[in-house]
Amino acid sequence: MASRKEGTGPATASSTSASGAAGKGKGKGGAGDSAVKQVQIDGLVVLKIIKHYQEEGQGTEVVQGVLLGLVVEDRLEITNCFPFPQHTEDDADFDEVQYQMEMMRSLRHVNIDHLHVGWYQSTYYGSFVTRALLDSQFSYQHAIEESVVLIYDPIKTAQGSLSLKAYRLTPKLMEVCKEKDFSPEALKKGSITFEHMFEEVPIVIKNSHLINVLMWELEKKSAVADKHELLSLASSNHLGKTLQLLMDRVDEMSQDIVKYNTYMRNTSKQQQQKHQINTYCQNIKEFTAQNLGKLFMAQALQEYNS
Repeated sequence: MASRKEGTGPATASSTSASGAAGKGKGKGGAGDSAVKQVQIDGLVVLKIIKHYQEEGQGTEVVQGVLLGLVVEDRLEITNCFPFPQHTEDDADFDEVQYQMEMMRSLRHVNIDHLHVGWYQSTYYGSFVTRALLDSQFSYQHAIEESVVLIYDPIKTAQGSLSLKAYRLTPKLMEVCKEKDFSPEALKKGSITFEHMFEEVPIVIKNSHLINVLMWELEKKSAVADKHELLSLASSNHLGKTLQLLMDRVDEMSQDIVKYNTYMRNTSKQQQQKHQINTYCQNIKEFTAQNLGKLFMAQALQEYNS
């Protein structure tokens, strides 16, 4: 199996585990409402995701992992996670689903939340919207209705602003994915635009009181020597790269528009040719019908006279 590329989602665990996770989550909430209006993440999960990228992420290569937790009413609580190991073509026997099941079984033995609630993935300057990510999130959301995907941007985080966002597929897009019809007619019928593909869920990062006390103690012991560097915006490089990627996408869209206009012109031309051919065929049909009728009549009279 080849190493992971950007946008390739993790394999979903077995349907039994998925159904159990969703059922237990709803039981804890008691409301039975599958809509997720807020995602609460433990600080441990955030640190694990950041550490995973620092250890295994290189350049544009993405890292991925599984999110664990539970559902309480309309709030999704993510309490733990574990990464997917990087594997190459030599690891042909690596089974992602079996790996997930063994990890969840081990976490359950040490009394850690082991219910599947989604997955996470790093991104490179926000370029994460791909068909592979859509298919993976659909698989998760179809098996576990409350599932989310966390998108972590290490480049923006390195500039001093934590970039961690939670996304879900909209109900409209879920219906289209179930039908497996992504034709322009189906998208138009379902009123699907780029604004109706993903919905962002608000994130709240929560730490226990003991962790807050520890952080307060560490802050007092490790005072910053020079605080002037904290005033630096340090966003010019990130902004410049983001604008460059935006320009590339606009150029691609312009090329697609040109291709679409060319297609429409060719279609219109072919429609005219089709109409002209139909007119010729109709004229030939009318002309031959009269002549053939006369020919058959003359043949019948000739046979009668003879």
